[in-house]
Amino acid sequence: MASGEDHPLSTPQPDLYSSCCYDLRTGPFTIMMIAPFRLLAAAADDALPRRPHSHIHAAGEIDETQGPVLLEVTYTGELMANVAGGLKRRARYLDNLDIVLEADLEATLGWRGAEAHVYGLYNNGASISNAVGDVHAVSNIETGTRAFRLYEAWINQTIAPGLSLKAGLYDLNSEFDALDAAGVFVGSAHGIGSDISLTGRNGPSIFPSTSLAARVEWQPAEGWAVRAAILDGVPGDPDHPARTAIKLGNGDGALLIGELDVPIAGARLLLGHWRYTATFEAWDGSMGRGNAGVYLRGEMPLMSDGDEKVDGFFRLGTSSGRFNMFDRFASLGVKWTGAVNGRPEDEFGLAVVTASTSPDYRRSSAAQRTESVAEITYRAPLSPWLTVQPNLQYVHNPGADPTIRDAWVVGLRFAIGSRLID
Repeated sequence: MASGEDHPLSTPQPDLYSSCCYDLRTGPFTIMMIAPFRLLAAAADDALPRRPHSHIHAAGEIDETQGPVLLEVTYTGELMANVAGGLKRRARYLDNLDIVLEADLEATLGWRGAEAHVYGLYNNGASISNAVGDVHAVSNIETGTRAFRLYEAWINQTIAPGLSLKAGLYDLNSEFDALDAAGVFVGSAHGIGSDISLTGRNGPSIFPSTSLAARVEWQPAEGWAVRAAILDGVPGDPDHPARTAIKLGNGDGALLIGELDVPIAGARLLLGHWRYTATFEAWDGSMGRGNAGVYLRGEMPLMSDGDEKVDGFFRLGTSSGRFNMFDRFASLGVKWTGAVNGRPEDEFGLAVVTASTSPDYRRSSAAQRTESVAEITYRAPLSPWLTVQPNLQYVHNPGADPTIRDAWVVGLRFAIGSRLID
């Protein structure tokens, strides 16, 4: 990758940003996905205790005192600049608008044990990675395509205490391969490992394109969870990235993923395995199956003293190097909450991530062995509705391309959020 135009994130931006299109061929599938919930709700009616309502997967934590309907809007903007190295010195303004609507269907419709979630997403499509030349993406709100899209739309049905089923448009990373301590960082690789995020024909079902999915989760004891999901293997429409497209068939196959969530001595460990069922083209030009991987992720408290606490986290992952650019992934970091006296909610973070290119990829591209990113960031809530976050990142071997110099990236992010209905 010797130029910004050749970079995989340099997707042409469409003229129209509002383009939400659905393939009606999915109608029967959608009906089949949703219909069983009514039966499950009826069967579970006598088994379920009455419980307070709790919103899930909103932009912020919602406690059980909230009402049966939530509407939350959050606007995130950031100025990012590649100040040294990379492909070119350039500054970009990126933004992200989240509109989240959630409803307790038991309270509103009498549908026992059911919750509904609808999530709209807008991004301006600006790219800082076109200047940096990195693959990991130094901003986790970069999309490369200006669009307003339906991001998620699902129903979660409690079947029995500790057992639930979710179906609809679904972000895999909302529950899989996700830890709280890593959420403070701006770089994309701390949200989900690049050993997963860079796989598939249009990525897995994560930001910014999601697919139809069904997820089951069992919580046998406090802190323990076993979850598994089946997802459409190609989210969205790769030829029209601004669309919210739902298309099944055409050899898409499915993405299967399972995860064990375990509490150990105050720590939390995630062990996951994923696999595509479709056939993929390997780096040597042959076709085959077996595009799969595993990951181990953990977070643990390192220190706690009143409002001040330090949490550490790590992640290790592998993927099939025959089909993917990276076959190994590792990250390590700390989050320090309340580091400044009198500011108990401020968060300071320091993290490093590295991904190793596969031997098959290096033979086909003469790439370097790794791309690595170090990030330092500080997030400060200034009011209940405003947060600011400066950050600094150093990218070693951007794109694993020997022709691109190491890059320094600085950024300033802000977020404005409001609950319009709660």
